[in-house]
Amino acid sequence: MKILVLPGDGIGPEITSATLDVLAATDKQLGLGLTYETHDIGLASLAATGSTLPDRVLERVEQTDGVLLGPVSHYDYPPRSEGGINPSAELRIRFKLYANIRPCRSRADLSVLRTPMDLVIVRENTEGFYSDRNMFAGSGEFMPDPDQAFSIRKVTAQASSRVARAAFELARTRRKKVTAVHKANVVKLSDGLFLREVRKIADQYPDVELEELIVDATAALLIRSPERFDVLVTTNMFGDILSDEASELSGSLGLGGSINASDTLCAAQAQHGSAPDIAGQGIANPTSLILSAAMLLDWRGQRDGNANLTRAAADITRAVDTVLDNTATRTRDIGGTLGTAAFAAEVCRVIEQNGPTR
Repeated sequence: MKILVLPGDGIGPEITSATLDVLAATDKQLGLGLTYETHDIGLASLAATGSTLPDRVLERVEQTDGVLLGPVSHYDYPPRSEGGINPSAELRIRFKLYANIRPCRSRADLSVLRTPMDLVIVRENTEGFYSDRNMFAGSGEFMPDPDQAFSIRKVTAQASSRVARAAFELARTRRKKVTAVHKANVVKLSDGLFLREVRKIADQYPDVELEELIVDATAALLIRSPERFDVLVTTNMFGDILSDEASELSGSLGLGGSINASDTLCAAQAQHGSAPDIAGQGIANPTSLILSAAMLLDWRGQRDGNANLTRAAADITRAVDTVLDNTATRTRDIGGTLGTAAFAAEVCRVIEQNGPTR
């Protein structure tokens, strides 16, 4: 399996290096045959090539078996016309990575919840309120005069249908419940279209329960009754906000894995940002990207029928759980003392000590 590695900005190179250490330890145990091709993107690439995402990098995406994408500082990029392309958004749109899959599971003594959380948010990834990805040409935002700004939201039947199917397929492997999150009481046409397509897909999965819930009620119930949720499916911005809320409630935003997937391609990406304020200090928590990399292996293993890759994903996840369960081996942001590299080394030690899952 060849992985395209794009370290990104801020803490991206540090947590990417830590993740590659964990992958190497797992590869040594299971003989996965992992290889890597690394390219700069983001601010480093902008300085060297004039673009945050050069064409030569995009050309390699479909020539590899998956992408490991570090966080990017796209808020600090210049306009697109000056080379400031948002790599995360561009990959999602260019390669139709329509499903952003974000599991959230409570961590012992880290969660603030009264009852445990174990859910997955499946977020539509290519349209919605994110206007920068809604147009063939142009940004999707415009100002007719200095005191008025407009933004275009796009919801299509195709995108709604395919992300709904991804959610129902996932629910079949879990507790067989999908919650469709919307705001159709206000944005009646666009969220109404989304719900129409979700219901169509639900009819094809009679073994899976469908619940429909308004987004603000969902935000409250994630705190009060997280146990009621299994798989949530929703539009782009709602999914982004709710998954950040759920991850923080379950322990920390830095603990949530995340993949962006199409039917044929998957990119692993940390759920959090590039944290430039702590970049270069060696204290960033690499858990999110490590777990995202495990999800990438699992996605590829499930797609290709490769049990070794799915086993590797289980081993990494189990090792991370073991390290996080010990207060002495946590990173500083969650009450421990370890830095980025030391945390990764501890995960590697557990992988090597426990051996492969059978």
